[in-house]
Amino acid sequence: MTKPTPKPVDPAELPALALGVIRADRFPLLATVDGDQPRVRPVSPVKTDGFTVYVANLRGYHKTGELAANPRVELCYLDQDHNQVRLTGTAEVVAERALLEEIWSSNPLLRSYLGSIDNPELVVYRIRPHRVRYMREWALEYHEVPVG
Repeated sequence: MTKPTPKPVDPAELPALALGVIRADRFPLLATVDGDQPRVRPVSPVKTDGFTVYVANLRGYHKTGELAANPRVELCYLDQDHNQVRLTGTAEVVAERALLEEIWSSNPLLRSYLGSIDNPELVVYRIRPHRVRYMREWALEYHEVPVG
């Protein structure tokens, strides 16, 4: 069996291609570290601004402790054509009230589940990438995407 030949990637198109994959995948996989054990789970971002991704969480969830101990994370996005984007970065707790209100008002699931933006269980993380990589359809070759 021969290896498939992926369509060439124009470096100028990398940001748009990567953002397209991010828009297409509603449930990317978030990787965290639990001591010496990696942990991966699907998440549903509550906001995306370019390559910066916001994820809501509950204080009682295990990943809250994982992120407090080690904020280094990776998000992996995959679209229906098997194009992949990996965002490697750092998660930080969002404290800006205006940003939290924007996220709260645009997310009916958060409102119905938590009832109030002041619910002490609510934690929103901002994942700021320092590296973004794009891979087209099982090409087995990542392309570095300029960040910011």
